Amino acid sequence: MIEDDQVFLKQLGQRIAGLRKELCITQVQLAEYLGISQQYMQAFEVGRRKVSVSMLPKLSTLFGISVDTLVGMEDKPTKRGPAPKLLRQVEQIRQLPRSEQKLVSEMLDAIIQKNKSKRWNRAS
Repeated sequence: MIEDDQVFLKQLGQRIAGLRKELCITQVQLAEYLGISQQYMQAFEVGRRKVSVSMLPKLSTLFGISVDTLVGMEDKPTKRGPAPKLLRQVEQIRQLPRSEQKLVSEMLDAIIQKNKSKRWNRAS
């Protein structure tokens, strides 16, 4: 491995570790999400192993950033969208069977509708 690759992999690993910690995700949890071992995940984070290109879109989606930002091609935006916990939950819901996704969606719709009704009643 050439020196530029080593520097890049170490920086990428540090970014992944930092983003993982921001979301309060353990190495074990992230490794399971990616379908790899915790030891392999740890090797990514210290730059000893290459991150598979196919993992980059999954990581960028989980972290709520672009692949370009993940690999260091642009500055990290100041606001990344939904709260990290909500992002994790949405990703976990996407992993559920369709019938369970539908149930979660119906529950959210009911809560949102209930909230709208409360706001409407207060405004009246």
